[in-house]
Amino acid sequence: MDFQNRVGSKVGSGGPASWSETNRQRKERLTALAMETIDLAKDPYFMKNHLGKYECKLCLTLHNNEGSYLAHTQGKKHQDNLRQRAAKDSQDGPSVLPNMPKVDIKRFVKIGRPGYKAIKQRDPETGQYSLFFKIDYPQIAPDVVPRHRFMSAFEQKVEAPDGKWQFLVVAAEPYETISFKIPSNEVDRSDGKLWTRWNPSTKQFFLQLFFKTERVVVAPKPLNAVFNPSISTGL
Repeated sequence: MDFQNRVGSKVGSGGPASWSETNRQRKERLTALAMETIDLAKDPYFMKNHLGKYECKLCLTLHNNEGSYLAHTQGKKHQDNLRQRAAKDSQDGPSVLPNMPKVDIKRFVKIGRPGYKAIKQRDPETGQYSLFFKIDYPQIAPDVVPRHRFMSAFEQKVEAPDGKWQFLVVAAEPYETISFKIPSNEVDRSDGKLWTRWNPSTKQFFLQLFFKTERVVVAPKPLNAVFNPSISTGL
């Protein structure tokens, strides 16, 4: 083929470059420029997968090497996605967290488990089953009142979760947090059916709860291992 007599060609030039060659050279120049100016370590969308290839998390594209990824970042698809992401972020507004008060974590030496007594009872008038707890805290820290909460079986990490049970968790410094495994029946929260009392003179904590259902209640038993869930004041 005679390339010298083609339109726009010069003698010895071999003819004008085709569109594919021009596009390839342009990509090579952009890749070389990007490799000099872009730090991939700071690119939030750059990721190397377990196969050793590179992915663009913004465009969901796969690349064999860093040069191919950098060429992609200079392309129309990546740039359009960047503009769309910036527009979406500007509409959503800056995600500024409110100024939350800083809470200091209390650290203290635990002195062991407190003594306790659990009693199963039944109301002769309503037929409701109830559980009564008495916990002794003879060495409780000054100005500390025991706290309790109910915990789902799926919150704890001590044993396999079972939907038939829930846990009553009681905490008071400097004693270890203890929990009682009780049936998952709904607790009656009406007046007089769920109450607590702290006696600062005898340093004893009392709690009684009633179940709404009339299902037979199994006597509570403590967990073999004591764990430390987050404790809330009251229910």
